[in-house]
Amino acid sequence: MGKPKAERRLPENEVQAVARNLRVSPQKLNLVAAMIRGKKVQTALTELEFSRKRIAVDVRKCLMSAIANAENNHGLDVDDLVVSEAFVGKNLVMKRFHARGRGRSGGIMKPFSQLTVIVREAAAKAEAEKTAEEAA
Repeated sequence: MGKPKAERRLPENEVQAVARNLRVSPQKLNLVAAMIRGKKVQTALTELEFSRKRIAVDVRKCLMSAIANAENNHGLDVDDLVVSEAFVGKNLVMKRFHARGRGRSGGIMKPFSQLTVIVREAAAKAEAEKTAEEAA
């Protein structure tokens, strides 16, 4: 039997990919995610390729995964894809300590984060509006 398949949360022209347990603080990851928001996929990939941030490699992998999901699982056209959303969330925090003077300790927080990239087929929206106008 098993449980029924979960309903799709996104519209038909949107696809997402999630990268979890990225070893960087959410604040630093959000700087890189802000670089690609709202841009065409090819432009975003190029910017991530030449970014000097260490985490840009993992963000690029996540974006490539979203593109592959769009092409293989949903049959969307890669040339029309736009990064509609790229948002960052908190994940676990490793807690360490650093020995300080006089028998004290100082806390060190090593945060992890997760990245969700949603790509949308931009031309599909324009075609859908055109079809709706012709039908009316």
